Amino acid sequence: MTSRNRQWRLGRLGRSRLYLCTDSRGSLDDFAAFVEAAYAGGVDIIQLRDKHIDALSELRFLSVLRDAALRHDALFAVNDRADIAAVSDADIVHVGQDDLPVAETRQVVGREVLIGRSTHSVDQAREARLADTDYYCIGPVWATPTKQGRPGVGVDAVRAVAQQADDKPWFGIGGVNAQNLAQVTDAGATRIVVVRALTGADDPAAAARELLARL
Repeated sequence: MTSRNRQWRLGRLGRSRLYLCTDSRGSLDDFAAFVEAAYAGGVDIIQLRDKHIDALSELRFLSVLRDAALRHDALFAVNDRADIAAVSDADIVHVGQDDLPVAETRQVVGREVLIGRSTHSVDQAREARLADTDYYCIGPVWATPTKQGRPGVGVDAVRAVAQQADDKPWFGIGGVNAQNLAQVTDAGATRIVVVRALTGADDPAAAARELLARL
């Protein structure tokens, strides 16, 4: 177990700008090399999000992710599964609108683990901001293959969230990359979540540094 506590995690979250979601990439070796490169490039948070692996495999990948996060003084997150977040000593569990509700998630993980929430409208973002979450995401800004069938909320939703936001961290997510990032930041987002912008990059570290420079 790590010595990280809620106060440390909240402080690190507050300094976070670049958040990456990735699947398991097919093998432990490839996954380990990828997350190492992403953290080396400056990624603040990496979430393992893979609906196609079983719980035991997920724990194995999370062990690799946890070790890399510790080396880089960064955060790592579990997707959906509060139980797995609790036993893997995760920094964060991120839940969607159809997952275990925030209050019940808190009962499982306790106070030390941070909770993030996906939102897909300005109203949902407001609810997440007022709930027992530690951060939330608004999106997808643009339609993306990682969330098939879900329409983009557009940069106007990002702008509306920026206008209502308080000190709780929030991220723009969904189709964000180096080419369209300025539209998201111009709308008021200072933090982003990316997937393909790094998972599809030939050099993830360089791609992360470019995104951070544009942020």
